Amino acid sequence: MLETPRLCLDRLEARDAEFILELLNDPAFIANIGDKGVRTTDGALGYIETTAAKFAENGFGLLAVEAREGQVMGICGLVRREGLEGPDLGYAFLPRFWGQGFAEEAARAILDSCGLDGVLAVTDPSNAPSIRLLGKLGFAPDGQVSLDGVGVSNRYVWLRGVQR
Repeated sequence: MLETPRLCLDRLEARDAEFILELLNDPAFIANIGDKGVRTTDGALGYIETTAAKFAENGFGLLAVEAREGQVMGICGLVRREGLEGPDLGYAFLPRFWGQGFAEEAARAILDSCGLDGVLAVTDPSNAPSIRLLGKLGFAPDGQVSLDGVGVSNRYVWLRGVQR
């Protein structure tokens, strides 16, 4: 578990299923990240089980991002994706929590605690808020990449200790 002044980040649990169902079916999530095909609570539970398996396999994964008061707002963490040679920073928040600095705060906690010298990130070229966030976090543009045959994404790299 990670804590910041406003947030707690911890592994997703079965109690987060309704949140996951809402997040994965949000139109912005589908447009910017992709349609995961999760349409039921059972599907959301399966997604949560998959994130747990990724922790076991990779030693890292997506975490639930909660306000200190306990409301789950989003997910943030490192993932391993086919087509990328290193860990990839991933994040998604429900729209009602956008523009309040939560994604930046959560992502900084992940980067500060991961112990890695470098992390990748990808985003849709039209996703201006995500591109701005990656810039604030110190990610630098590093070309483009096609993942899962779903068009071209901008690729970014973050290196520990490099100020941008």
